[in-house]
Amino acid sequence: MTKIIDGKKIAQKILDEVKIEIKKLSFKPKLAVIFVGADKPSKTYVKRKQEAALYAGVDFEIYSFPAKISKEELISNIKKIQKNKNISGMIVQLPLPEPLYTSDVLNAVDPSIDVDCLTDTNIGKLVMKTADFTPPTPQAVLEIFKSIKLNIKGKNITIVGAGALVGKPLSIILLNKEATITTCNEHTKNLAKTLKKSDIIITAVGKKDLIRKSMLKKGVIIIDTGISFANKKMYGDVNFDEAVKKASFITPTPGGVGPITVSLLMKNLLICAKKK
Repeated sequence: MTKIIDGKKIAQKILDEVKIEIKKLSFKPKLAVIFVGADKPSKTYVKRKQEAALYAGVDFEIYSFPAKISKEELISNIKKIQKNKNISGMIVQLPLPEPLYTSDVLNAVDPSIDVDCLTDTNIGKLVMKTADFTPPTPQAVLEIFKSIKLNIKGKNITIVGAGALVGKPLSIILLNKEATITTCNEHTKNLAKTLKKSDIIITAVGKKDLIRKSMLKKGVIIIDTGISFANKKMYGDVNFDEAVKKASFITPTPGGVGPITVSLLMKNLLICAKKK
């Protein structure tokens, strides 16, 4: 029988632990969010982060900018904002509107407060196993493994999607933990054949119904980090109703990886605050 992973339960446990630790600090940590444009899904994500921050006892401030802001002006503002010593963590809400070049903007964030772990400096530390914290969504995947008592050493894991937020850092993290990793992208030939060999599938694309029941082997573990919207409803990459009949464990969308990611963002903020 398939076990549906309760992301909200895992997230609440992490948030409660963070809340206790924050109360022990001699100051109140603050999370700064750089929000550019008016993307509706992004507004929803920011609201969830705000709710988690308030619950954990974290100050939260959104710095909003118009979609037409130049890259140079945005970088200048980021550098100015982070001079505020009360800020313990900063995130740039993605995706950024075009034609802003994401890498340049992300690297404007001071690595010591980069709680999303997206600067070149922190990604480099991840590769070398010297990072103080890990990107929230990849770490959420590890928390799920922990919750189901899964040892991934030697497991055949396929990551579908090679983006900077999830796929790339997650492949590094899992390689460091001695799993056998296959990473697929839009040019991968015969995705179904690759998936059929997988003990664990982690998706991070953002395309509804990308993965169907016929592409899965019996007993596979599925962790779906992809998000897309259709008719105002949120979907993952995997057709849940089909996959639930074959998987041994599966995350739902919503209520799976998302809440854990938000709680781990607060945990990263706590780590940065303690280092201060």
